[in-house]
Amino acid sequence: MVTESLRAYSIDPTHSDVQFSVRHLMISKVRGHFKTVAGLIVLPLESIIPTSVNVTIDASTIETRDPQRDAHLKSADFLDVEKFPSLRFASEAVRAIDAQDFEVDGTLEIRGSQRPVTLKASIDGSGKDPWGNDRVAYEATVKISRKDWGLTYNQVLEAGGVAIGDEIDILINVEAIPRTAGA
Repeated sequence: MVTESLRAYSIDPTHSDVQFSVRHLMISKVRGHFKTVAGLIVLPLESIIPTSVNVTIDASTIETRDPQRDAHLKSADFLDVEKFPSLRFASEAVRAIDAQDFEVDGTLEIRGSQRPVTLKASIDGSGKDPWGNDRVAYEATVKISRKDWGLTYNQVLEAGGVAIGDEIDILINVEAIPRTAGA
C-alpha cells in the first residue's frame, strides 16, 4: 500500500534486465536473459532503500542466443510458457544492511510453484534524467536450485555427470521511475 509517507516507482522495462547463468556439460556456463520485466518498487520518503518490491517477468521473452535452445526452454520441459506465461517475485520483508546494501525476502514463482528466496541487493544510483524525472537503479542477485521449482529436465552424459547444472545464478538490474497517477 502506498501512503503519503511512501513513493511508488515503476520498473522501466527499457532500462531493466533479468539475467541468468547455469552450468552446461559441467564445464562452462550458458547465459541468458529475459527481455521483458515490469514491476513496482515502493520507497519511503527518506530513503531509496525499498520497503517493497514486486516484479513480473514475461517468460516467453527468454533469450540465450540460440533459437532452438530458447524454444526448448519455453516448452513443458522447462518454463512451460503456454501454461505459465509469467515468473513473479513479491517481497515480504526488506532489511537494510548499510546505506547502499539491503536484502529482500520474498516469494519467487516459477511454473506456478512458489518458494521463498532472499535477494542480495544494492543501490546502483539515483538522480534526474535529462527531462527532470527522478530515477533510481538497483542490482540484486540470488542463487536458486531449479529443481525446487520443478525444473528437473536433464540428460545424463556418457562420460558421467549431467548436461544441465542444478544451480541458477540470477542477476537483476532495474531502473525505476516515479509511477504516474492512475498507472
